[in-house]
Amino acid sequence: MFVFIWLIVSLSTNKGALGGKTYCQKTDYCVTLTNNTAEAGLCAVIPCSFTSPFKPKHIIWYKCDKNKCLDSDLVFHSDKNNENVQVGFKGRVSLLEPDVTQKNCSIMINDLEESDFGSYQLRVEGYELKDKFTYTVEKTTLSLSDLNQKPKVMIPPLTEGQQDTLTCTAPGICSGLPPKITWMWGGKEEIESNLPGNITVSLETETLTNFTQRHRSILTLNPSAKYHNRKITCKVSFKGDKTTEETGTLNVNYSRKPQIYGKTTVMEGDDLNLTCSVDSVPASVIKWTKSGMESINILRKADNSTVMYLQENSGNVSFSIINITAKEAGRYICTATYQNVNMTEEIHVKVTYTRLPNIIGNPNIKEGDVLNLTCIVDSFPPSLITWTTHSASINPNNRTSFLNSTGSATLVILNMTVEDSAEYVCTATHMNNTVTEYVDIKVTRFPKVLNGSGCLLRSDVLTCVCISEGFPLPTIKWPMLNNHTRYSVINMVSNHTVNSTVTIPIKTHGNISVDCFSSNENGEAKEKLRVQQDWPKNEVKEHTTNLRKSFTLEIVIAFSTGLLLSAIICCLFMKVYRKKEKKSGNLDQCLEMVSPLMSNGQAVQGGRLHRGVEKGPLAAAPEATSGSKELVYASIDFSLLSRIPKKSVKSSESTNMEYAEIKTNMEKGGDPGEMMIEEDSEMKNCVEEVKDEAEEPVYSNAEDLINES
Repeated sequence: MFVFIWLIVSLSTNKGALGGKTYCQKTDYCVTLTNNTAEAGLCAVIPCSFTSPFKPKHIIWYKCDKNKCLDSDLVFHSDKNNENVQVGFKGRVSLLEPDVTQKNCSIMINDLEESDFGSYQLRVEGYELKDKFTYTVEKTTLSLSDLNQKPKVMIPPLTEGQQDTLTCTAPGICSGLPPKITWMWGGKEEIESNLPGNITVSLETETLTNFTQRHRSILTLNPSAKYHNRKITCKVSFKGDKTTEETGTLNVNYSRKPQIYGKTTVMEGDDLNLTCSVDSVPASVIKWTKSGMESINILRKADNSTVMYLQENSGNVSFSIINITAKEAGRYICTATYQNVNMTEEIHVKVTYTRLPNIIGNPNIKEGDVLNLTCIVDSFPPSLITWTTHSASINPNNRTSFLNSTGSATLVILNMTVEDSAEYVCTATHMNNTVTEYVDIKVTRFPKVLNGSGCLLRSDVLTCVCISEGFPLPTIKWPMLNNHTRYSVINMVSNHTVNSTVTIPIKTHGNISVDCFSSNENGEAKEKLRVQQDWPKNEVKEHTTNLRKSFTLEIVIAFSTGLLLSAIICCLFMKVYRKKEKKSGNLDQCLEMVSPLMSNGQAVQGGRLHRGVEKGPLAAAPEATSGSKELVYASIDFSLLSRIPKKSVKSSESTNMEYAEIKTNMEKGGDPGEMMIEEDSEMKNCVEEVKDEAEEPVYSNAEDLINES
């Protein structure tokens, strides 16, 4: 037991205790002592052993002042009833071995103070009065230093949610007053003053021997992540305000659910940066995956347009995509493995983008069909799609409807007409950006021949009008023209309508059949036109007059050799000539007179002289030998009267043409050989009207043509 106590005391409190030196003052009076150094506030053990020829009863220790030891300096007496011990040392000094017969004089001084520094001297007394001896040959010295020993703080590995304890053992093994042990967070805030609900502190004293003790404080807590890496301090306070402390760090094992940081909605072409952070001790193993992929590694596209890479740091792994495309959108998963337990967190990456509108539908629509156009816009978020035309907006009605769905808009128009032909525009608005696409819709119409088409036969002229509409604009053909070489065709276009007027001279007035063919790329329409015959009253008179003129000319030729007939004819024409000169003098402007008038060997026509004209259908009469000279006509050629146009011309004043009438004396009961020309009062306008007839009229329809008769 002594050896154990000596070893503990020597190792714990003293320096060089085992190296004590023996001093002999007399034979059989020897003492073994060691100089000691102790720390203030702790306890000091002064190792000592002695030899004596008598049996010891009491062991006495003095503290010498300046190497002088007096009875008043008594600090320890083995007789507990001895009252001469200094007050400051009472209860602080004790023998390590209570059995003095063992000649172990080692003492322990608790709660060291600065005044305890100095020399100490041993005295031994026996049972006999003569048996006493003071060992003056050598004294032991006790030196004091500041308190340097620190508490021993034991912090085991902690796990969140599992209760555990922390231990703080005070330095020294003194049996004096127990020290005060305090726990503090980081050396500042005392835990005992404001204990959390899951922390308790208890003080424990372990008795090693009758004179030695260990003092420790036990802190019990339920660890949590907030305590990880937190500093905790154990402070030990001894008598005399001597304190020492030790600080440790809490290491709490815990794990948290993975957290993903980063912008999850990005524009196409921008960079995606995501970080998966897992708060755990020890660190978790983090892995990024994408839905449908086992793992994400460094990936570079062939055109270097997109680069993916991972960057690992303590507790987090960053995942990046440079120049992201819509294909990289999707669900990304972060998996953290902590002590063979997997924890996952996922995020949905959205890539905003837009594509040009795509219009689906048949742009070639026939009249009466249904227009069905769908505008599809691939974008995220979905675009706002509207339908318009270049000319106006499209509003829903009984013919028009809209069908909208995500990413598309359908336009439906029933019973399309040619007027619905236009450029239809699809406008997509995506995040304040607008893109358009258009389609040119052409509504085609089958050609058809409209009412108002027909033909009119007047005399020997056939005029037909064919009116046809269609889209594209139709072409009108007249099959009857294949059998004629002389004709005229005039076409007029208005919007989607063609008006074709054909004029053909007809010799035979038999059964006439006229067909009108109208065709475009959609098909062909055929219509048999109605032919209406018309013999205007003016033309009947003209025809009768022409016949009478021919008959009169034949009589004149038959009896031209007769002098009497010649004289009558000459007189007749003299009267006509004079009447002409008197009234207007311009009959030759309306009726083209070709017969030359002879006067003094010169040909006269229309009041003008033409020299050298000796040939012609008419021969000149011999000049009179006496009296006034007058023109004498041998004959008149009326064949050129047919050159006057026979078509009627519209007039703002009158729709009826006024014609000059040529009548014979036979109509008046006169001689058949005498002819008379009566001039209408409107003859002065004949020149202008004949000029107007040179322009061929165009008729809007067959009814207008008939109304002209």
